[in-house]
Amino acid sequence: MHISPLLIPLFALLIPITAIIATTIIRPWLEIQRRRLEIDAERTAEKAAQYVAQTERLEARVRVLERIATDKGVALADEIDALRDDRIADRPLN
Repeated sequence: MHISPLLIPLFALLIPITAIIATTIIRPWLEIQRRRLEIDAERTAEKAAQYVAQTERLEARVRVLERIATDKGVALADEIDALRDDRIADRPLN
């Protein structure tokens, strides 16, 4: 196969043209894409922090409710038992 003598200078010019295109178009585009990814990562981190804070607040509220339920539950059970004992003591003997 024979390469035309005109193709060699044409290929020689294509190399720097390709480098110029890569430098002026592709590199800035890649930088924009990298920056977009950074912004998305920051937003995701902020949302994750908000979810963690929300979860911590909800867990604290659940702990308070559990403490209220168990503390009052024991006291309520004791009161019910005391009422039962009073009814048994007040019942006439046959």
